[in-house]
Amino acid sequence: MIRGFQEVSEDFKVHKELETKLPYKGSKASAGYDFYSKKEVVIYPEEKFRFYTDVKAYMLDDEVLEIYPRSSIGIKKNLILSNTVGIIDADYYGNKDNDGNIIIEFKNIGAMPSKIEIGERIAQGVFKKKLDADDGAYSGGGIVRNGGVGSTGK
Repeated sequence: MIRGFQEVSEDFKVHKELETKLPYKGSKASAGYDFYSKKEVVIYPEEKFRFYTDVKAYMLDDEVLEIYPRSSIGIKKNLILSNTVGIIDADYYGNKDNDGNIIIEFKNIGAMPSKIEIGERIAQGVFKKKLDADDGAYSGGGIVRNGGVGSTGK
């Protein structure tokens, strides 16, 4: 296994009753792998909603998965990612808090409510090489991820 997607383990699934559709590219030339909504929701102006995908990503240690909104989500529905871009590190996979469940949170910056349907493509993930500075230094001197979102550097 080099890079790809899997369902999180049953213990960490948020939507156990629903089938999980793993991310796929829309075409051979597409850069991004589409993530799908597992919930129908209306996001009102200035409100946020957190989508739990029940998907985790595996990759090489020198790679990262970046999460972006699909163009139609921003242009047609006025939704932006709450963290502007999602960064999924290689060591997020299988962490003890959520098994690497990828979470995508949107905020409605428009004047009208935005509806998301079950199965709608909401975001795309792009695998990229992670480049380190010359010495590869990092803070923490050996911190190992032991949790989910925001768990490094606590």
